[in-house]
Amino acid sequence: MLFLRLILIASFCNAIVWLDAQAAPEEIEYAYPDISVWTTQRDADGKLKNPLVRLAQPLFEKAGIPWHAKDYPAKRMFANLREGVSKFSMLVNAPSILRDCCLVSKDPVAVVEIRVFHRKGTPAITSMEELNGKSVITIRGYSYAGVLKYIQQKENKIENYPAPNHAAAFSMFANGRADYVLDYAFPAAEILEKSPIENIAFSTLKKTNVYLILHKSYPDAENVMARLEAIAKTLDKEEFLNAPDIAPVMN
Repeated sequence: MLFLRLILIASFCNAIVWLDAQAAPEEIEYAYPDISVWTTQRDADGKLKNPLVRLAQPLFEKAGIPWHAKDYPAKRMFANLREGVSKFSMLVNAPSILRDCCLVSKDPVAVVEIRVFHRKGTPAITSMEELNGKSVITIRGYSYAGVLKYIQQKENKIENYPAPNHAAAFSMFANGRADYVLDYAFPAAEILEKSPIENIAFSTLKKTNVYLILHKSYPDAENVMARLEAIAKTLDKEEFLNAPDIAPVMN
């Protein structure tokens, strides 16, 4: 009789543990790159203040999913996402790179704009082909959604001057190192707000969508992605994805 009671108690305890495991969602690691297309600002620990990490806070809170964010060099980040070490991200170019391992949201959650800055009187650039034969300053660490690969092709005869960071890129431009600077809209706006450059103008080269990424191994991944997408549509993204404005002065 005592043995039977012990069996019943053990079974009851196992059932409680099982129910708790079912009720508690698995914690998600949000992996993001350690360079930003959104900002040049850093926190007290020296990490870039990625606004998408701030956007993730209400996204996961409303979904009831525990999470933490961690930045990685780009190659490591993509490797972690492919292997399922990290289960979530918000990225550009994700559909082609991570389709096999991850679910990609149907709709974008943000748009990244790549701009080409120039002086008034210098022709505006609105396509990659218009860069042929020109001199341009780029920032190390960025692929510019495939534009850098085009710039580096010898047959296009583009003089590329890599800069270590956004501020250095515009300093080189102000000193006449090249005719154009290739940069993302938000960090460029921050730099030019602090250090304006006379007679600078810009044109939009490319706009790239940012998508939610969820690894297929996450429990009930398809339903979780659907829930995250629905929540994302209710959030006021302008509250998180904002930057100083500079007027688009065109030729």
